[in-house]
Amino acid sequence: MRKLPFRALLLLAGVFALSAAAKAQVSIGVSVRIGPPPLPVYEQPLCPGDGYIWTPGYWAWGPDGYYWVPGTWVIAPRVGWLWTPGYWGWGGGVYVWHPGYWGPHVGFYGGINYGFGYVGIGYLGVEWRGRTFVYNRAVTNVNVTVNRVSYNGGAGGIAARPTAAEENAAREQHVGSIGPQTQHEHAAASNRALLASENHGRPPIAATGRPGEFTGRGVVPARAENNERAGERPAVARPEQPPAPQQRPTVVQPQQPRGENRGNPGPRNDSRERDNGRRGEGNR
Repeated sequence: MRKLPFRALLLLAGVFALSAAAKAQVSIGVSVRIGPPPLPVYEQPLCPGDGYIWTPGYWAWGPDGYYWVPGTWVIAPRVGWLWTPGYWGWGGGVYVWHPGYWGPHVGFYGGINYGFGYVGIGYLGVEWRGRTFVYNRAVTNVNVTVNRVSYNGGAGGIAARPTAAEENAAREQHVGSIGPQTQHEHAAASNRALLASENHGRPPIAATGRPGEFTGRGVVPARAENNERAGERPAVARPEQPPAPQQRPTVVQPQQPRGENRGNPGPRNDSRERDNGRRGEGNR
């Protein structure tokens, strides 16, 4: 077998490196002409233990369309680092995926209200104190998401722009998804039940206790709720209309028995009833 010269080996290695980089670039800079579905409503699994931080679920794009990547608990890669979720943003006529990252501060994630402390800006679910986590129990148990819009900009999207602090967070030293998160997303991509075309926006695995664990007690399905409830509709900027005259608040008076004089309510009726009662007692 003829050996390849050293220069040819270097060239071949460069081709493989470029190919891998191209695939990574495709996975990062995904652009789609169809916006993602609304965020499903679900409860948060119990935290597996100290050191875990919540990473909310999101809609990812694959060959068969959007699929749900369940929210899960992940151990932070470094002490003091927090997770900035990824988000879909409208621009140039397409929806572009902006991947999440780990860093010292939470950056901009499109103003999306992912719930469980990710209310559109910052993270209220946990904070570092020294080398330990301090959890905010008020937002790490039950989902309080009201606005379920899953993208920034465009028609019906969240109209939020990064603050100066969020822009600085993006320029700080940070890393992208770590191994367990990547494996978690790959497992979701291979599960057809998580396709939006299959679950119609209600994935049977909405969240998991640990990355990649799609069975067992830690799995939480999406709740069966009406997507069009007033409190969950997209926050479209519309001028508020004053209430019509017939819709103004009115004072509801207690109903009176039949035969009473409706034009003479109040104490007079009460006194008349008392008098009738006394007469009845005297006739016994």
